[in-house]
Amino acid sequence: MPYLFDTPKQRQHMLHAIGIQHVDDLFAQIPPELQLKRELNLPPAASELALQQEMEQRLGQGGTSLKTCFLGGGVYDHFIPAVVDEITSRGEFYTAYTPYQAEASQGTLQAFYEYQTLISQLTGMDVSNASLYEGGTAVSEAVFMAMRINGRHQKVAVAGTLHPEYRQVLETYFARLGTQLVELPHTNGVITSETCRAAVDSETTAIVIQHPNFFGCLEDVAALTAIAHEAGALSILAFDAVSPGLLKKPADYGVDIAVAEGQPLGTPLQYGGPFLGIFTCRNEYVRKMPGRLIGKTTDRKGRDCFALNLQAREQHIRRDKATSNICTNQGLLALRTTVFLATVGPRGLKQMATLSHQKARYAADLLTKIPGVSLKFQQPFFREFLLQTPRPAAEVLTALAEKGMNVGPDLARFQMTNIDNWQNCFLVALTEKRTRGEIEAFAKALKEVT
Repeated sequence: MPYLFDTPKQRQHMLHAIGIQHVDDLFAQIPPELQLKRELNLPPAASELALQQEMEQRLGQGGTSLKTCFLGGGVYDHFIPAVVDEITSRGEFYTAYTPYQAEASQGTLQAFYEYQTLISQLTGMDVSNASLYEGGTAVSEAVFMAMRINGRHQKVAVAGTLHPEYRQVLETYFARLGTQLVELPHTNGVITSETCRAAVDSETTAIVIQHPNFFGCLEDVAALTAIAHEAGALSILAFDAVSPGLLKKPADYGVDIAVAEGQPLGTPLQYGGPFLGIFTCRNEYVRKMPGRLIGKTTDRKGRDCFALNLQAREQHIRRDKATSNICTNQGLLALRTTVFLATVGPRGLKQMATLSHQKARYAADLLTKIPGVSLKFQQPFFREFLLQTPRPAAEVLTALAEKGMNVGPDLARFQMTNIDNWQNCFLVALTEKRTRGEIEAFAKALKEVT
């Protein structure tokens, strides 16, 4: 609800204009016996998240069915401060078009510049572009960028723990190009150095790693990156956008390109999209980077201003010099991420990541006490893990949905035959929004349906 606040001086000016001294004088006409002579009986001040949870609980009591979300697989139910919707729904942002004319688009350009700055701070990488479509295409664009950098087009090594939909996008791109996708098979849910070293050679343009990976497990990114560099290949990391709040930043592993799905940073689940592709790289590769890059400069009067520094797409330069024809940045979603990161700050992101991890550990301990239920992989994880049950996962998830809980996805959806008993496995993800009561209710429901 839009409103204008006023200062004490402004309030005093208005009171003087109507001839009274205090706000209480406005209520003098109300009989004294009807006036409340004490403070309102309100509970202590609550955080925005706690207030939101309270209102959702009351909606549930009123007959409105709200399912508890334990969904993972790349899209997560994180808390979004109300200020994100408030700012991004303003007309000057909501209806802004592509900033072809810098002199008419300073507000939009500055917003993208701030986004790039915040993403570089988040990842520790030298450069961020103004965003891409979503995480899957960001991975593919990173591979094409690696090809432009080292001139190798024969093959790319892809971790078998990469999100299957990201791999599908890669396969679609490479179907007519003749580039070989070499899958690095996992061992107990992660890629070992031995497996990586056996697959990477002088023809490999890059290795693609996900950390935390699709199963939620933590990979040894630094070791795999070192192996890639030994062979002259680049290291591409698909990271969890919230994980730098607790884990190392992508730059700390020495990777060359780091990409991510930006949805957890201020964008709701919204039925699977639209989302946001985060794309960062080392400074030495900036001219091979796809998308747009906003820069800060000064105008002829010496004032700070912003411009499109790089926009190497086919519409602007020769086709053989273009880095990509996927040029659209998800401007509104990038703005949401900008407002979100500026609001929560480093401390807030650390709290989100820490709570998500702690609640995931608590949930895993609780769920694996159920007979027949176990973690599929005994590996460290961040906020998501793969669970195996005695019954087919599709049946279990349907039964849980009937009890008011959205869980999954199950591996059957992706036909992940590189996992034994994959029909009985599904992902469980925890965020800072989940309460102890919700986790314990989930454990109780799972015990009943298995």
